[in-house]
Amino acid sequence: MTPFPANCYPSAVPVPGSTAEEFHAIIRGDRRGFGAALARAGLWWARLPVGFAAGARNRAYDRGFWKAARVPVPVVCVGNLTLGGTGKTPCVEYVARFYRDLGRQVAILSRGYGAKAGPNDEAMVLEENLPDVPHLQGRDRVAIAMTAVEELESDVLVLDDGFQHRRLARDLDIVLVDATRPLDREYLFPRGLLREPVSSLKRAGAIVLTRVDQVDEALVAKQTAWLSERFPTTPIATAIHAPVELPTDFRGTVVGAFCGLGNPKAFRRTLTDLGAEVREFRTYPDHHNYTRADVDELREWAAKLPADAMIATTQKDQVKLRLTELAGRAVWAVRIGMQFQTGEADIRAKLSAAIGER
Repeated sequence: MTPFPANCYPSAVPVPGSTAEEFHAIIRGDRRGFGAALARAGLWWARLPVGFAAGARNRAYDRGFWKAARVPVPVVCVGNLTLGGTGKTPCVEYVARFYRDLGRQVAILSRGYGAKAGPNDEAMVLEENLPDVPHLQGRDRVAIAMTAVEELESDVLVLDDGFQHRRLARDLDIVLVDATRPLDREYLFPRGLLREPVSSLKRAGAIVLTRVDQVDEALVAKQTAWLSERFPTTPIATAIHAPVELPTDFRGTVVGAFCGLGNPKAFRRTLTDLGAEVREFRTYPDHHNYTRADVDELREWAAKLPADAMIATTQKDQVKLRLTELAGRAVWAVRIGMQFQTGEADIRAKLSAAIGER
């Protein structure tokens, strides 16, 4: 029996009696006053069990008390340190496409957070963008890894959101850090959004600073220097999440948008950067499973938009809704892809080395 289970890391942000937005306002310090300060003090103490559990579990693996299961093919993991969206799905797609284009038999493995029956939204996005790459989901990622090897004859596995899942050994960990949420300002959950301490990045084979176009260059340089100082031997790349295959031209248009993402502000910023005037913006929790009531509310919301407004959402939301219109207005889904700004050659070299060593 293990005292610290594999799922000791938080995977979502439970906010009893509050909304996620209110919770984020408190932990970021945006909410002022005695009540907010008292809440932050309580959350600071509440973070201690998370740090203790994560630290004890990592030490058990680092010192060999617990053994990671190794499968007979290379495993490359794309993960992060924080709760919420850092843009893992476009990076998983980039990695899987890299190996597929080399002629390798790739499979994607994931836990499947947010799925009630069948694949979750991220799996549906990847299936739509990479229809020839199988995606297996399940709690036991060692078991589904062996299924991919033995039944699908996969010779490279891409582990989605698995940095904290140490039971499956991997040949490379790529860890994403959201530039709009600097790690030097973060705390462990629930005082902040960290799943485990920043020092855990010593396990990473490469770090990718994402969404660097959504902060100023000075902050990007500061974060890169901060990470380089602490992890001098780890390559650090920068990337943006840019629209690909735009369904329409948003320049100069009034837009009503909605999404269920870990970082909805990033999607709003994307639309603004495309030249849209985002007049209305509805958000739902990450991995939200849309119900009939949600669709009815969206139709009512769409009917109240200005007559010339367009409706936009993300591919991740569209694959679940499968709606082409709301209240007689077309729904446009924006597909996002990862584009490296710096360090792409280092990332590709790491990806090549991961399969070369095996």
